[in-house]
This record gives sequence, structure tokens and C-alpha cells, in this order.
Amino acid sequence: MSDQQESASHPDDLTEGIQKHDVMQSDFGWQVPVEAVPVPSEGKVYHPNSTMHARHVLEIKAMTAQEEDILTSRALIQQGTVIKTLLESCLLDKTVDVDELLLGDKNALMVSVRITGYGSSYGATVSCPECARSSSQDFDLSLMEIKRLELEPVSPGENRFEFRLPVTGKVVQFKFLTGYDENEITTTADRRRKMMDSGAENMVTTRLSHQIISVDNVADRNKLGMFVRNMPAQDSRKLRNYISEHEPGVDMRVWMSCPHCSADSRVALPLGSNFFWPTG
Repeated sequence: MSDQQESASHPDDLTEGIQKHDVMQSDFGWQVPVEAVPVPSEGKVYHPNSTMHARHVLEIKAMTAQEEDILTSRALIQQGTVIKTLLESCLLDKTVDVDELLLGDKNALMVSVRITGYGSSYGATVSCPECARSSSQDFDLSLMEIKRLELEPVSPGENRFEFRLPVTGKVVQFKFLTGYDENEITTTADRRRKMMDSGAENMVTTRLSHQIISVDNVADRNKLGMFVRNMPAQDSRKLRNYISEHEPGVDMRVWMSCPHCSADSRVALPLGSNFFWPTG
């Protein structure tokens, strides 16, 4: 078969995509909107060889019915790859590795994609910090602020930062978690739940074990695991708070007004199952 015949028999995805784009624009007078999403880390933590290096903005197309197919895919739900596949579908730059992204950069994409699909209004049930009673609240996702990276990495283009522990005085080098780390933590937690009868999931030490790169230049993973399990609670808390305070991403804290006690409080935005499937 000649190249011309093969091309005619098997049009590639690019040609098909161009045809669809032209039909939407010429026949229906509508084109899928494109949005520019700020990258909270500003690409400072990605290796110079990465497509995310020094990246300040990522472009996404708005969600369409094709993305709703992704959200309802039983196979993707079972594999736990729904969000990853959704973001990959909406990203215009297909060279971006979603799992490579810092969780904060990934969250910024996720919130923006949701807004393009179903708008900025998001209803969720939250508990009041003052009276502990629950209520339904409506939040405006477009008002959530971007937390930009203010810390300087130990080396340019490297996800590595330093913090001195207040009790032991040890210098810890840590990183912000990525999609790869999140996948590994989830896999480890699932494995432990199947093996252990107790309810303890060791999430504090598991996350710290993935975040800590070295302690006083000791980088052996087994030794670091021992240190993490036995570090003073105050050191653990101070380090976790420091990482949380400086982690780039979306500020997931939102204001609620309690209908029961009338208190105005700031709470963590719950990302429930209706985040991508709003009611109404």
C-alpha cells in the first residue's frame, strides 16, 4: 500500500482533530475556550530538562462532553487515574507529565479545569470550628488565592529546601510532594491496610519519609526512616507546618458563615465526590 493510500485509509489523530476544530468553528460558530493557569511554583523546582522548568503558565482547554466521558469511565475510576487523565485531556501542551507536577501545581490545574466545566460555584457540607455543627455552604472557587513559591531551592532547578529542626538542631533537606509521590503514598497505604488489622495508617511518618531527602547530609533511606519514626514530636510538627506554610499551590482555606452559631470561620475546602459533579 502506498503512503498516500495508507494516509487516506488511516487518518491520524492530528488530521481528525483539525477537522473537528474546523467544523466547530465554521459550521457551529463556536470554539472551545482556552484558559491560562498560573503555575504556583513558577517552575523553579523542575529540572532544566523538564518541560515545566521556569514555567509560569499552563494553557488548558475548557471541559467538554469528552471530559465527562473520562469522569464516568469505570476503568479509570478503578485504576485511580481519573483526575490524571482529565488533566492530560485538558492540557494543551501534551509534553507535560502530570505526575511530575508538584501537588500544588496540580491542584491549581484541577480547580481551573473544574471552573471551565461547571463554573466557580461549589456547594459542600462543612463543620463549624466553633460549634462543631455541620451545614451546607456555597463557595466561589474563583476567589481562591494562588500561593506562589517564596522559598529558594538549595540549588536552582531542584526540588530541595532546608529547615533546621528546633529540638535536635538537625538540618533537614526536604522536597514538596509530586504526583509520583502521591501515587506511591497511596499504594503504600493501601498495602498496609490490607496487611494490618489495626486502624493505624502511619500517614504522618509515611508522608515525612517521602518529603525528607536528608538529615545532616545522611541520605540513606533506611536510616532516614528510623529517624522519622523517632524524631521528637515537636520537630515533626514544626517541619510539617513549615512545609505546609511554604508549599506553593492553591490556598484551600475558605470562609464559612455558620447558620447555627453565626460564627464566621475559615475552614479547609472539602473536595468531595461532587467537586466534578455539581448538583443542579
